[in-house]
Amino acid sequence: MTSLEITLAIVLTLTLVSLVVSIYFNIKHGLLILNFVETLEETLDLLDEKYHAISQILEIPIFYDSPQIKTVLQDIRDSRDSLLIVASQLGKIEGFQVEDNEDNEIEV
Repeated sequence: MTSLEITLAIVLTLTLVSLVVSIYFNIKHGLLILNFVETLEETLDLLDEKYHAISQILEIPIFYDSPQIKTVLQDIRDSRDSLLIVASQLGKIEGFQVEDNEDNEIEV
């Protein structure tokens, strides 16, 4: 064997080893990303359910004018709005469409 053949064999071996390592890490990170996306979708679905549940509660008229009750209702409204903001921010990763309170779709 000449030195050129030995050099080419070593380069080929190193290239194959790098390919195997690259494939391993590509599969490992691909599965990690798929698990993250699945978890993110489940979280967005849960946030959407909670947002709609809170919106339905806020539509019920209150017949008591206590300042404490008004404060609690405002806190619930603020929580509902923060759920929408969090869902919008998480949705930007996926490019989902999030529905706001008037059933208009907001593309994020």
